[in-house]
Amino acid sequence: MMDTALPVRIVLSHTSHPGNVGAVARAMKNMGLSELHLVNPCEYRDYEAYARASGADDVLNAAVVHPQLHSAISDCGLVFGTSARQRHIPFVPVEPRDCAAQAVQVAKAGNRVAVVFGSERTGLQNEELALCHHLVTIPTSDVYTSLNLAMAVQIIAYEIFLAARGECAAPERDEPLATIDDLERMYVHLSDVLEGTHFRDHSQSGNLMSRVRRIFNRAQLDQRELRILRGMLTALQDKQQA
Repeated sequence: MMDTALPVRIVLSHTSHPGNVGAVARAMKNMGLSELHLVNPCEYRDYEAYARASGADDVLNAAVVHPQLHSAISDCGLVFGTSARQRHIPFVPVEPRDCAAQAVQVAKAGNRVAVVFGSERTGLQNEELALCHHLVTIPTSDVYTSLNLAMAVQIIAYEIFLAARGECAAPERDEPLATIDDLERMYVHLSDVLEGTHFRDHSQSGNLMSRVRRIFNRAQLDQRELRILRGMLTALQDKQQA
């Protein structure tokens, strides 16, 4: 496995073919990654999965299964969602090399990082992408853009391997990044405060809170910054109740 033992995990959401899970395990082991998390997967521990794992049985056997994406990334400070196309909420997509550089820098600072891949047929859903800080897309020829799941994981894992092997300095932060769990609690707190002010979403799309999530995800708040925001929200609540 990767000598640096970086806390970078690969998350597969709603994978439908066991052979793909095995092939992903092989791709990960090739590049020194060992943390495989599966969200509501098919029955994957079968002959085809182990055949395509081709010696990466340890990665396959150690895979952690979750009922939904939030629990798979709840302790992560940086999450990349992968998609071949933009969704209704605009992201500024990054390419695999930039994704890998950020992932390694943040992981070297001691934060957990996840790269999330959606199902073979539909990719990540909008509600899953809303949990991600960044969208990563793999450039392909316009003539034929289709990549299978294991190929996509191999490309991202390869770039992470190269970035980890190089000299990626960890960003200087006094505090670890806020995790997905931390942010979700803050969003609930914010919604409660807005409800107390009788604030309403007057946008035509009805996606205001999704856009608010994008603002905070881009900011990559650390835990101290999040405590400051939560303190401000609590002060507003106290004022409302006075």
